[in-house]
Amino acid sequence: MFPFSMFIIPLVLLLVIVLIGASVKILREYERAVVFTLGRFEKVKGPGLVLMIPFVQEMVRVDLRIQVIEIPSQDVISRDNVSMKVDAVLYFNVVNPEHAIIQVQNYLPATNMLAQTTLRAVLGQHELDEMLSERKKLSTDVQAILDAQTETWGIKVSNVEIRTVELTENMVRAIAKQAEAERDRRAKVIHAEAEFQASQTLVDAAKILGSIPAAMQLRYLQTLTEIGAEQNSTVVFPMPIDIIKPFLEILDNAGKANGATLIAPKDGQRQKA
Repeated sequence: MFPFSMFIIPLVLLLVIVLIGASVKILREYERAVVFTLGRFEKVKGPGLVLMIPFVQEMVRVDLRIQVIEIPSQDVISRDNVSMKVDAVLYFNVVNPEHAIIQVQNYLPATNMLAQTTLRAVLGQHELDEMLSERKKLSTDVQAILDAQTETWGIKVSNVEIRTVELTENMVRAIAKQAEAERDRRAKVIHAEAEFQASQTLVDAAKILGSIPAAMQLRYLQTLTEIGAEQNSTVVFPMPIDIIKPFLEILDNAGKANGATLIAPKDGQRQKA
């Protein structure tokens, strides 16, 4: 009798420990338990202490924290037929544990596969320039589409970040040539605008100098001063008629005052009047 009792007591203790372990569950603050009774959904419990009926009830733990999925590199063809590889990062969390367990078999790989197909579909509708310059907008579009499709799974997609857009070497060289041509075009446009502004300024200056003869004379005198400072041995300077015209008028008036005129007779000789 004694040996038999020594065998029964440890067995009973072991059975009690197993029953307690199967009936008492402790959930952390970020965990929830989806409880099934005889295979039928009962309720979502947690966090804290959760009591279960052994062999009758079972539960599935669900993590409510934001999870990060790296979307592997995808082969994408843009709308302008440019091949590239694009990868991204997906941030999501479970907001409805019941739907996350019942509506989809395994929400984690399902969300990953859906993100891959959505990323290819969205990027394929845009051209290369849009992918490079409007990456934030494209990420927002992918996030909105994923969030709408995973809502029935009890999943909230909070953010999608397109991380890398990898082009082929030929396309990289073509983009570099395009950028160089664009810089040359801008340089020529800026140079042409500068020439136009300079010519317009010269026209305005010429109008001012032409309207005021004294200003033209002062300008010529300033130019003579600048040339003289350079210590040149020979200077050829055009003399405008407007500068010497006053002197010619003075000489003409002086000649008329003295009564001296020259007449050319028919025989070709000079006579003084």
